[in-house]
Parts: sequence; C-alpha cells; structure tokens
Amino acid sequence: MGAPGDIGTFVVWDYLVFALMLVISAVIGVYYAFAGGGQKTSKDFLMGGRSMTAVPVALSLTASFMSAVTVLGTPSEVYRFGAMFSLFAITYALVVLITSEVYLPVFYRLGITSTYEYLELRFNKYVRLLGTLLFIIQTILYTGIVIYAPALALNQVTGFDLWGAVVATGVVCTFYCTLGGLKAVVWTDVFQVGIMVAGFSCVIIRAVVVQGGIQPILNDSYHGGRLNFWDFNPNPLQRHSFWTIIVGGTFTWTGVYGVNQSQVQRYIACKSRFQAKMSLYVNLVGLWAILTCAVFSGLAMYSIYRDCDPWSANFVSAPDQLMPYLALDILRNYPGLPGLFVACAYSGTLSTVSSSINALAAVTVEDLIKPYCKSLSEAQLSWISKGTSLGYGAVCIAMAALASLMGGLLQAALSIFGIIGGPLLGIFSLGILFSCATPVGSIIGIIAGFAVSLWVGIGSQIHGLLPESSMPLGLSTTGCNFSTESNWTLTTEMPAITTLTTTAVYERPALADNWYSLSYLYFSTLGTLVTVAIGIIASLLTGGLKQSVNPDFLLNKQDFDYIYNFMAYCRGSKTEKVQVLKWNPHPDTENGTDNPAFNSYEMDITEEPEKANGVPQ
Repeated sequence: MGAPGDIGTFVVWDYLVFALMLVISAVIGVYYAFAGGGQKTSKDFLMGGRSMTAVPVALSLTASFMSAVTVLGTPSEVYRFGAMFSLFAITYALVVLITSEVYLPVFYRLGITSTYEYLELRFNKYVRLLGTLLFIIQTILYTGIVIYAPALALNQVTGFDLWGAVVATGVVCTFYCTLGGLKAVVWTDVFQVGIMVAGFSCVIIRAVVVQGGIQPILNDSYHGGRLNFWDFNPNPLQRHSFWTIIVGGTFTWTGVYGVNQSQVQRYIACKSRFQAKMSLYVNLVGLWAILTCAVFSGLAMYSIYRDCDPWSANFVSAPDQLMPYLALDILRNYPGLPGLFVACAYSGTLSTVSSSINALAAVTVEDLIKPYCKSLSEAQLSWISKGTSLGYGAVCIAMAALASLMGGLLQAALSIFGIIGGPLLGIFSLGILFSCATPVGSIIGIIAGFAVSLWVGIGSQIHGLLPESSMPLGLSTTGCNFSTESNWTLTTEMPAITTLTTTAVYERPALADNWYSLSYLYFSTLGTLVTVAIGIIASLLTGGLKQSVNPDFLLNKQDFDYIYNFMAYCRGSKTEKVQVLKWNPHPDTENGTDNPAFNSYEMDITEEPEKANGVPQ
C-alpha cells in the first residue's frame, strides 16, 4: 500500500487475466451451440432439453443471484453500515425452504417452460399477459443496473471508457446466450462462480496479510461498531434491522427464487423433481459462502481504511467504487490479481445478464408468440428464440444508461425487485395457495398491489429516507495526512437523489417522514400482502367459493410432504410418484411432462373417478 489516494494501475497481466475470462465464457457458448447436434428446438434452447442435474444448476443459481451488485454493493454496505447484512444468511435459508416446498412442486408437476404459463392454467390468458409484461419490465430495469455495475468498477480501477465497458458486457452475454441457450448459460455460470470466489479470496487473503491476521480485522470492526449483527427494533422505517432483513428480505428474495423466470427456468430444467429440489439446497451453501466472502471483505476494508476513508477523502466518487479501489490498492504488487478481481465483478454481471436474457427470450416465445402462432415449427421457434435473445441483449445495453442515474447499486436493485416482484409473488401465491381465487379477483389484486408498491417506491426515490432511518456509521479521514472536510454525512445510499434534494430548500410532504421512508426491503412485503388481501376479497365477491379448481394447480398435501416424496424417490416407486404428480406418464412422470396448456393431457385414472385427486371427475 502506498500513500493515501495513490493506488496502482492495470498492467499487461491484469488485462490478460480479464481477457481470458471473457474468451472462456464465449467458447462455452460456442461449444453448446453445436454440442449434441446443436439447439434444434425451442425446448433445447430455452430449457436445455430438461436434462440438467442438481450441481451445475445450483452453481448457476448462485452465480446469477450473486451478481456484480453483490461483489461491489455488499462490501460497501458492510463498510458503511456494519455486518448486520450477514443476517441475510437466515433469509436465504427461509427462501430456499419456501421455494422448494411451495412453488417448485406445482411448477415442476405442470412441466411448464414459462412460469407465466401457470397464470393462464390457473386463471386466464389476460392474467398471464399482465404477469409477463411486469416481468419483462422488471428484468430489463434490473439488468441495466447489473450491466452498469462492473463498468463502474472498470472505469474506476483501469480508466476503461465507462460506456465502452457497458457495451462490451452486453455483447459478450448476448453472444453466448444467442448461440448456446440455457446450457451455455448454466455452464458459463459454473465457470464464473469459480472466478467470483477466486476474486473475493485474493482480496481477503491479501487484506488479512496486510492487517496481520484475522483478529486485528475483527478488533477494528468491533471498536468501529461494525459487528452490529442484532437490532430488534420493529420500526418499519429503519432501513436495516433484524425484522426488515428477515421478514422483508424473505418476501423480496422469494419473489426472485420462487416465481421469477430467471431462477425458476433453471431448476425446472432438471431431469427430475428430486434433482430440482437438490439444486436449491446445494445452491444455499453457495449463497452462504459468497455472502461470507462479501461481508468479510467489507470488514477488512473498514480495518484498512478506518483512519482514511477513500470516499470522504474524495479518492472515489461513489461508495460502490470502494471495493475495486481496495483491490487495486492492496494487490498492486501482484500482477494479474487486480485483473482477477475485476474479472470477479464482471463474472457476476455476465452470469446475471445471461440468465436474464435467456429468461426474457423464454417468456417472449412461450407467452407472447407461441400461443398466438401455433403453426410455427420447433425449428422456427428455435430461431425466433435466438433472435429474441439478440434483441433483448441490445435493449438491456440501452437500459444500462438509466442505471447510471439510480445511485447506490444494491438498494436500487432490491427496490426494483420489491416494487414489481412483490405483486408478482402475490399473484402466484393467490393461485397456488387459495382455491377461492378467481381471474377477476387476481387482476384486481395485482393492480392494487402494484399501485401501492409503486406509490411508496417512487415516493422514497424522490424524497429519500429520514437521516435517522439509514444510520450510517462513522468514517474518518484523520489518517490521510491532508486537510479536508469529511462529506460522508452529506451523502446517502442514493447520492443522485441527495443532490437533487439538497441543492434547494423545500418542504417535505407529510407522507415523506413515514410512508415514503419505509425500508426498501418492505416494498415486496407490502406489494405481496396487498395483492393477496385485495385478491381474496375481490375473489369472494366474484364467486370464488362456487368455482371448481383443478387440484393440480394448487399446492396439495403430497407436495408439502417432502419426506414422503423423498422416500418414494429412494424406493423408486413409480406408482406413488404418479399419484403425487397427478399426470399420467407423458412421456415420463419422473422427468416432468409436456406443457398441458398447449398439449392434451389426462388425469390419473388408476383410482376410482370420484376419489382421484380428491374431487369428483
């Protein structure tokens, strides 16, 4: 480490490491474009032929979940607000449990490609169309953020042109998505999650060496108030507390893992439901590992810069640049390692963006093209899938420009998930958990949920949180050896908004100090609960108790009894599996079914008609 503000620069070895990561990712895409005869059908392209196994899918889920937003945003979050963010480890466990035991059984049993096909099966095509459009909007906005994030890192540590890096990210992702489909996405994710762990590890190991061990880092963090794991304040206006992270975080991330096409598409592509469930539980271990790396990186950053904060000293212009600044600072004498860290951030983006592009292509083909153009052959649908991947890649690159205006990456990303993901989670929960839900009730519910979450989300972006709600911890520049005014107290998690609100004196509306100051983690909770509550009321008023619902579209006792399912799988009992999945083998119950929305299907009639599925036939 050198003088304050004097960090190293990229050398040839750094560029080579970074370029090698890009080349390997592209080669994987080319390989799967031709392996096994290529992507002959839309199912091959979008679902990998439903032949995936648990471990690569689990690593893929981890890689796309832990994007560059995590690599850059989480260490900065811990550096400024403390290690309370580590409580998300509990949240992730709850999310995986809920997803695997509530949502996965229904989706996998129906053999769907797009999760929004379920909305047509359960309700009608209008509900499906509404859900599809909301997902497309959400995914394009979020993808813009995760493209912009590593470009910001590259611009900070290497001097690369910011928008040149944005375009490069989108082009590489679009290239291997368009060529190799879901298999390319999954296997590049497997490679990229290794790069992410390696990048974090090199920073952590070097930081431990610089500080003389783990104990000094923990001591500095303790005395600096960073080991603040527990805060049980129930105030919903507080940005982070035990309750906002556990309750709000569970709703937010269940909206991602439980019903979001980008995640669901991969685990329902597994060759059996057992493999699909295992992919989620194995993925949980990966989530914990990367969360641990990110949190400890933030603590190490604080230990190193506790007396000379680079942000307060204006060495960096935004908190999200702190992690690449640290990497280049402490790894300057190890050619190639700064490049490995930037490749780590870039890998997070490639994995997330590629998953998003593939999911966007899937919902466009399955929800917007296939139902209305039934004369198209599988070969034609395959080419259309590739064309939509190419088109969405271009759109996501363009949307990255909007991300540059959204301020803090982590909160902006989770806010988008909450505002749109909450109502989507609500509509799927209505269908799966409540037999009384009607098409009219579901539409009224999701419109009400989206309106409320959008209201509070936009209000919070415009007016910002109360200063006492965010509670950033103290930072110092006393060790920087120059005179400067610390400006950290003047900047919040959303610096772009702060600039707007501090340049002119204005009177905050009454709602700004309570409603608009709601923790961003509660956006999803609010949207979900309003959607479900209004949906149930509207359904009951529109004949919900009189309708007859196919039990295969609902969560049932056999789905929830995962011990029963696991024992049946271990015994290899096909008869029990048929009764659990309800559908006749079509072609193989164990391997999922074709989509009953577009293909004929028949119920299991091995029992007496009046007893099969628990309802009269």
